[in-house]
Amino acid sequence: IIDTPISEMGFTGIGVGAALYGLRPIIEFMTFNFSMQAIDQIINSAGKIHYMSAGDLTCPIVFRGLNGAAFGVAAQHSQCFAAWYTHCPGLKVVAPWNAEDARGLLKASIRDDNPVVFLENEPTYGVSFEVSDAVLDKDFVLPLGKAKIEREGTHCTIVTFSKMVGTSLEAAKELEAEGISVEVINLRTLRPMDTPTIFKSVKKTGRLVTVEEGWPTCGIGAEVIAAVTESSAFDYMDAPAVRVTAVDV
Repeated sequence: IIDTPISEMGFTGIGVGAALYGLRPIIEFMTFNFSMQAIDQIINSAGKIHYMSAGDLTCPIVFRGLNGAAFGVAAQHSQCFAAWYTHCPGLKVVAPWNAEDARGLLKASIRDDNPVVFLENEPTYGVSFEVSDAVLDKDFVLPLGKAKIEREGTHCTIVTFSKMVGTSLEAAKELEAEGISVEVINLRTLRPMDTPTIFKSVKKTGRLVTVEEGWPTCGIGAEVIAAVTESSAFDYMDAPAVRVTAVDV
């Protein structure tokens, strides 16, 4: 563990260089809002090097840190960067919700030969989650690119990630009391996105709601809905899809 000076461009560049020379660095941002200082290194160096070297070079690096709204940190420190990074080819983007996700997905991210943006959430750091013995096993790893159905339902599908999985599960529990059965999908990985799981669920329920902390314009929810619209799952929709997002201000 190397405690660096607070120069995001500097320590990110060192990490990318180390990855290109065979190490597997984990770069931690105090918050992903500060990753803006190093976005050139993340996108133009780490994200593009495999393509620009015709596949000769890999950059196995993990960028991890806090993402989304926290407590009392103002507007410029409360952004969700999921859509920003998911937009860019060359990066894998992971957004864990609970302890199981964090453990299994971080190990998979470190072992992956691609640069991975690992979006954690500060308010969930203080939340306790039940975990099985299997999760605590030293060999436990979750595959990247595979979503998890956290709750099965028949009337509506909620597609969500990170902290909003918990919020969606709470909403599903309230709706159950009104006789509405909601299926909740925890995306886990935003790029590559597990669209087959989404399509299968929408075909079953006929309705789709996306939930995220990010803004609506060009967001993750917009991508999910576009993917459904362009697939055979659209023919099974009984109502227009709905996005639940941060306010567009």
